[in-house]
Amino acid sequence: MRKTSRPRPSVAIVGSGFSGLGLAIRLQRAGYTDFTIYEKADGVGGVWRDNSYPGAACDAPSHLYSYSFQPNPDWSRRFAEQPEILRYLENCAEDNALLPHIRFGTEIVAARFDPDAVRWVLTTAEGEEFTADLLVAACGQLSRPSYPAIAGLDEFTGRVFHSARWDHDHDLTGRDVAVIGNGASALQFVPHIAERARTVTILQRQPYWISPKPDREYPTLRKLFNRRIPLLQRVSRLGIFFCFEMVLNPMLISPRGRRILSAPIRAWCRWNLRRVSDPALRAALTPRYEVGCNRILTSNEYYDTLNRPNARIVTRPIDHIGARSVIDADGREHPADTIVLATGFRSHDFVAPMRIVGLHDQDLDSAWQQRPRAFLGLSVPGFPNFFLMYGPNTNVGSGSIVHMLESQMNHIMHAVEQLSRIRYLEVRAESLDRFDERAQERLATTVWNTGGCHSWYVADTATGPVNTNNWPGSMREYRRRTRRLDLNDYRTTPAVPGESAERPYTASDAAGRLGASPAREE
Repeated sequence: MRKTSRPRPSVAIVGSGFSGLGLAIRLQRAGYTDFTIYEKADGVGGVWRDNSYPGAACDAPSHLYSYSFQPNPDWSRRFAEQPEILRYLENCAEDNALLPHIRFGTEIVAARFDPDAVRWVLTTAEGEEFTADLLVAACGQLSRPSYPAIAGLDEFTGRVFHSARWDHDHDLTGRDVAVIGNGASALQFVPHIAERARTVTILQRQPYWISPKPDREYPTLRKLFNRRIPLLQRVSRLGIFFCFEMVLNPMLISPRGRRILSAPIRAWCRWNLRRVSDPALRAALTPRYEVGCNRILTSNEYYDTLNRPNARIVTRPIDHIGARSVIDADGREHPADTIVLATGFRSHDFVAPMRIVGLHDQDLDSAWQQRPRAFLGLSVPGFPNFFLMYGPNTNVGSGSIVHMLESQMNHIMHAVEQLSRIRYLEVRAESLDRFDERAQERLATTVWNTGGCHSWYVADTATGPVNTNNWPGSMREYRRRTRRLDLNDYRTTPAVPGESAERPYTASDAAGRLGASPAREE
């Protein structure tokens, strides 16, 4: 008879965005109450709390960009805006009684695994220490703004701020605003600020493929039907899911899919570009790389805004910043009293600036000296009882990251269950190597690697450019492969002295008890 004297594990979750809150809800509903969310800010929401710039909204439909286990029948529109998404996350925390489990204003700066106590020791910025059996980094890939290294930026005498740290006290009415960057955030806030700024100058690094945004408000009757007939909302969610999976995803990951599907999508984006009246400007806004190499952006207002007399695009590189202007590579000066940095995030840091130290005093930065790698994007050799959410190679170029996060929750929940029987799980190096080698082989033929664009998906490493962020398959495949944890991929230590030291509880044991076959690495 198997010994099961180990108490239920305690869980520490760092971050209260979609990742951290979703996992906490799953723990709560499964009866695990010994968990704590550590949040450095004073409220939940993660990226949707921080990105409060004008026009901030999601580019994935709301019914898919939400938890399947916490549907919201009252979405006001097809693509929800930031305040509504933030309210949704706040309601999720309140409705599931998570607030007593959250320590707000608590930044975790370091976490060290204690092999003797078989626990993680977490240290806060104030020097407090907390312990937990299992540590989950739910920091996300888009949590740390990226600030460009541009000569003279520190000497600019006007106001400078990042779009993810919007300065709401700075009135842009009548201002000369320079926007550095023209990605997803800029597309959303530029139309809003152009309505009141004197001039808006957009410093474009590269053009993007921009499709029309099929957005609309939901009528009251539709929301009533969602509440009365929950199946209606589930069917809508499923339809959106399969649109991404059967149309967009094959175009991104498959050369054959690209040959078939890229032309109509490119034509759709070019049709949207007709909004720009100036032929020369249309040419400057037309990408020279394959559609899908960067995330396809969506907007119904951006191109119209560029027709305004107070808005203009600069395609020449920035040379330096003057006291009250931006000077391009041709020496032309573009006056500005405000600079908005729409320069994205440090998407390859994952857990930084938190320092994670595992076995043998190895920290995660050292383990990732060449580049970030994690088995299924979740676990790293040498770091027992530690899981990442939205880790390396788990981003999707089409679809909803929330679906991917729910897949990771399944995997972590299975790990939590195992820790009632074993002391710790450490993924095997050979499991990671096998997974990573195959993932990079598949990524090599995707549009992200071959499309000819500059993308945040690809990191410059010592061995050359490597796609460290994207998943090379479909959302369905990732769900299948993370459905449960296969202990053949992990080293384990028994919960009770005297038991078998290597594998006291096998994947086949789990499958027999749970009535399912373990998902194995392919």
